[in-house]
Amino acid sequence: MSTTYQPKKTKRNKTHGFLVRQKTRFGRNTIKRRRAKGRRRLAV
Repeated sequence: MSTTYQPKKTKRNKTHGFLVRQKTRFGRNTIKRRRAKGRRRLAV
C-alpha cells in the first residue's frame, strides 16, 4: 500500500489557509458557513 499523505505546513497553508479562502468569493462563503456553524477553526 502506498503512503499518500506527506504533510507539509507550507502546502497546507497555501491551499487551505485563511488568506487563500479570503481571496475568492467561494472561499469567503466557506469561512462564512464555518462561522455560522460555530467551528472553532475557520481555516487551517
